[in-house]
Amino acid sequence: MDTIHKLQEPPDFSLVIGGPVYHLLVRSRLATPALELVHRRIVFITLFAWLPLLLLSLVNGKAWGVVGLPFLYDIETHTRFLVALPLLIAAELLVHKRMRLIVGNFIERGIITEAVLPKFNDVIASALKLRNSVTIEVSLFILVFVAGHYIWSTVSGIEEIGMGAGTWYATVADGGTHIFPAGYWYIFISRPLFQFILLRWYFRIFIWARFLWQTSRLELNLIPTHPDRAAGLGFLSGICDAFVPLLLAQGTMVTGLIANLIFFTGAKLIDFQLEILGTLGFVLLLVLGPLMIFSPALMRARRTGLREYGILASRYVNEFDHKWVRGGATDNEPLVGSGDIQSLADLGTSFQVIRDIDPFPFGKKTVVQLIFLTILPGLPLVLTMIPLEELILKFLGSIF
Repeated sequence: MDTIHKLQEPPDFSLVIGGPVYHLLVRSRLATPALELVHRRIVFITLFAWLPLLLLSLVNGKAWGVVGLPFLYDIETHTRFLVALPLLIAAELLVHKRMRLIVGNFIERGIITEAVLPKFNDVIASALKLRNSVTIEVSLFILVFVAGHYIWSTVSGIEEIGMGAGTWYATVADGGTHIFPAGYWYIFISRPLFQFILLRWYFRIFIWARFLWQTSRLELNLIPTHPDRAAGLGFLSGICDAFVPLLLAQGTMVTGLIANLIFFTGAKLIDFQLEILGTLGFVLLLVLGPLMIFSPALMRARRTGLREYGILASRYVNEFDHKWVRGGATDNEPLVGSGDIQSLADLGTSFQVIRDIDPFPFGKKTVVQLIFLTILPGLPLVLTMIPLEELILKFLGSIF
């Protein structure tokens, strides 16, 4: 009885609950042990990153006018800290809730059997140990707060975007770079904070991919005739919904960067085809890449299913042919009402299900949805190429 209960109980798996930063948030009452108070975290962290930039820019006279790129006109900064950053914070609770259910499906669907359960628990324990690593989070902290401003150059785009007149955070004068007060907060506080949260998300996805890779190497009980056409692994595509805020954040970041270049340097949206395609490829790999790990297991299940059900089908059709075509049936056995024909049809349906197994536990619909969500924040930039009135007229013309 205890074993059955243990198999049915969802495992305590979370990419988010754990690590030094999590415990710091709990102690500071910005989060509960169950990761609640998400609105409080969004407000506090967002204002901590963005509000000082506004106040210091106002005090220094760089909020509007004077420089080539005033603070209030900096679309990239506002989209990063007022849109992308809250999305990255909100994604934590969504991924936490969804991930535990997704991982629990391995057990609930019988993919992880009682014999394999101890090894599966070891895989979970290994993932949680990596998630709780103090060394990793400290390394990320050092990377962004100490060396980040060398990796991401301070003067990046000052002359280009500022049109020679500088930006709200720094300007180039006398062959050197002069950083304004708001610039110091931006360079050493706001931007590293955002980078840390973003890199921590990349690290979490690495843990997720590693967990799936180790799970795929176990003796999984995959059923090739499962109606999800993924041998029972179709539930994995459900995790894509949890990563939607992360995709929107990525799209928002790129949109803000492109918008600045369009409005302040005269660039055209069409000039950024490679950047847009690169972003799409990156986010698809980020979300769908870990799921592709199961491709070899799915193809093995397909081959095994085709072989085993092929043998079963051959036996059945031989007996069916002998009984109903070659005269093997008794004279008093009616053909009408016999379940043999229906069983033959059911066997054919099962065989077709096996042949339809996809190499990945997600479909084209999932890919299209992820692409749309990633480019959604950038759709308003289309208006820089086609006036709104013309766009509306073309839309109405296509209908009427």
